[in-house]
Amino acid sequence: MGQPVREYLLTLCVTAAVTYLLTGPVRKFAIAAGAMPEIRARDVHREPTPRLGGIAMFGGLCAGLLVASHLTNIKSVFDTNEPRALLSGAALIWVLGVLDDKWGVDALVKLGGQMIAAGVMVLQGLTILWIPVPGVGTVSLTPMQGTLLTVALVVVTINAVNFVDGLDGLASGMVCIAAAAFFMYAYRMWFGYGIEAAAPATLFSVVLMGMCLGFLPHNMHPARIFMGDSGSMLIGLVMAAGAVSVTGQVDPDLLGQKAGGLREATHAMVPVYIPLLLPLTVIAVPVADLILAIVRRTWKGQSPFAADRGHLHHRLLEIGHSHSRAVLIMYFWSALIAFGAVAYSANNASMWIVLGIVLLSAVGLVLLLLPRFTPRAPRWAEWMVPPRYRSSRRTAVAVVDGEGPGDGEEEREPVPAGLHGATAIGDRSRFVDRRKAGSNR
Repeated sequence: MGQPVREYLLTLCVTAAVTYLLTGPVRKFAIAAGAMPEIRARDVHREPTPRLGGIAMFGGLCAGLLVASHLTNIKSVFDTNEPRALLSGAALIWVLGVLDDKWGVDALVKLGGQMIAAGVMVLQGLTILWIPVPGVGTVSLTPMQGTLLTVALVVVTINAVNFVDGLDGLASGMVCIAAAAFFMYAYRMWFGYGIEAAAPATLFSVVLMGMCLGFLPHNMHPARIFMGDSGSMLIGLVMAAGAVSVTGQVDPDLLGQKAGGLREATHAMVPVYIPLLLPLTVIAVPVADLILAIVRRTWKGQSPFAADRGHLHHRLLEIGHSHSRAVLIMYFWSALIAFGAVAYSANNASMWIVLGIVLLSAVGLVLLLLPRFTPRAPRWAEWMVPPRYRSSRRTAVAVVDGEGPGDGEEEREPVPAGLHGATAIGDRSRFVDRRKAGSNR
């Protein structure tokens, strides 16, 4: 099993490196092309920031698939139509996203484009053929049922990821966590049970990880570039393609033979069929945010596609969490749900897994209720953490007598970026001046 791991690691590194190296030139191109929309009411950044980060991510996707097609243990995946189906759908959704980032596209037009991209993948064989139902067994779907279910899953996943893309590094980080958990699950099915039908989903998840990891350094707070719809819809489609592949292509009866029985097979397929219509439980947080947004907007008499500031990450900011802390909390919940589902399917001691999830959930709730709490690292570990987590740093204005830059000179703590610190152009001197002006009143 060592050789496949090395090949997947190579694919991951190539995808991440190409995405990372392309993001810088793409940022310059986005600025030159004017792909820097004006600040909207729901935005948390204060200055126009270039988009079109999806161009670099699409380049990383193509590079990762190209490298994988020449590797010994992975190239067999390309004997099927699924990689080509993914690339075709990704190209369509990427073009649609680029047009939306530059000129703006109506919500209904985007929805139609998403359905067309999903339909193209279905026509090339990437579709759900059957569904495993606990207590019933394998339920085969008619071509029409499989097409409708596949298109619905792809559209929901794309919009779930698109909706959660509201803070610097949030969508790329959450999708990366989801892809890592899904890779562990799909890899176990392929090399653990010997089910070759899980090979495409394994490849899709590792390429998706590389796309997100390569873009994340440019997108962390304060972000220098946004992925835009060209990126968020792209990674949402890749994630949905992995879900469709492993759900609709892997025969549960074959899994039952490999796992040793129907009960063991049902246990192993838990992350796939819970919930039934949304097999990929690793996107539970974005999907929950999507459902809440639709209910909230419909209740107010608005269009489900109308933008607002009621998303989960917006609410975290409103109760007092900083930008970075809100992102980390969303990371925590995504990792808890994703890896918890995978652990539940892999470990027979399910009760211990459930108890661990409950304990971590309690920790997460405590973190949510303490937005002003800032953990402090011990002195011996201060060199490993950012300055704001060091217990010895100055938290107020200090007057230094006879030391430092000059006698009687004041040292002030650096002004943080704050809630709206994401910026692409210009300095933040005005924030410092505003703070100084306020202290002199």
